[in-house]
Amino acid sequence: MYKNDNRIVATLDAGGTNLVFGAMRGCEFITDPITLPSRAEDLDLCLATIVEGFTRIFDSLDEKPVAISFAFPGPADYRAGIIGGYLPNFPSFRDGVALGPFLQEKFGLPVFINNDGDLYAFGEATGGVLPEINRRIKALGGKKEYKNLIGFTFGTGLGIGAVINGQLNTGNNSCVEVFCLRHRNEPGIIAEEGSSIRAIRREYGRLAGCPDHDLTPYDIFLIAEGKKEGNAEAAIKAFETFGEVTGDVFATAVTLMDAIVVVGGGLTGAMKYIKPALLKEMRSSIATLKGESVNRVQMRVFDLDDEMEFAAFVTGDSRELRIHGSDKTVNYDPMKRTGLAVSKIGASKAISIGAYTYALSQIDATAE
Repeated sequence: MYKNDNRIVATLDAGGTNLVFGAMRGCEFITDPITLPSRAEDLDLCLATIVEGFTRIFDSLDEKPVAISFAFPGPADYRAGIIGGYLPNFPSFRDGVALGPFLQEKFGLPVFINNDGDLYAFGEATGGVLPEINRRIKALGGKKEYKNLIGFTFGTGLGIGAVINGQLNTGNNSCVEVFCLRHRNEPGIIAEEGSSIRAIRREYGRLAGCPDHDLTPYDIFLIAEGKKEGNAEAAIKAFETFGEVTGDVFATAVTLMDAIVVVGGGLTGAMKYIKPALLKEMRSSIATLKGESVNRVQMRVFDLDDEMEFAAFVTGDSRELRIHGSDKTVNYDPMKRTGLAVSKIGASKAISIGAYTYALSQIDATAE
């Protein structure tokens, strides 16, 4: 919708370690990114760094942006632009910081702040995987168009965002989360303990008998590939366990929202080891008290990155159904289905596209 828009929006991907500033026009970056340390433990330094980053972006542009729009990790009152609450990566913000109003005062522009998972999903829904899926369906002669999408990010934590009927679902409290769901294998702890970077590191250490290792998930991936010394079997199993726990979370989310799933984040580089267990869990069954078997997800789950599965996803079970008492027929497809895809544009760009399109959609809605 906004790929040909000439308006400029200044963006920021805010992480606990670094702040990455940019500017977009037509869903594409028009400046080189500016990366500055977050200094998240010191509020004054962090705010000064945010102002410096946006100032440097503004100085690099030929025209003034129409808005500032960016992602911030963790809970907040995003509609009011107030960051606060349990923010492990931004400890100086925990008591509440009116970041949106602060930046609006500094730059005289509308400021939009959203959860990074929400913007990731919105970016994939407006300029990423969802329009691409619908384009491919149409090219293959399919009739169905998908409007619901759940975006998950794999990284330090397990992030989520949801777009329903083309609209970003921010909930009543800007608090759509899955990290705190129950862990599939250990119900007494949160799911994120099995669906995060630390989960892979911990599981590898446990299985390999080296709990105090200093390996990164990428190191563990190289071990699984046989390109680095270590316990390959433990490395593969660590990713499989991640997929199993995460698949349970996905199954819950898809069951509640009936949406396509897209995954992004650095850990997707190991999807060859994660995805089989993830899909197996989503496709698993669960029993009733009568001993009947019920599908964990009430839809067929397709791997949309597999060409043959995508073709089957498009075809479904379409058939002609005769209208009773008439010679006429209607098309009927009883197959309920959903699918899983890995991001093609990457989480960082998807978040920026989400920030860009969200800002313009809000500006346009206000102008109407």
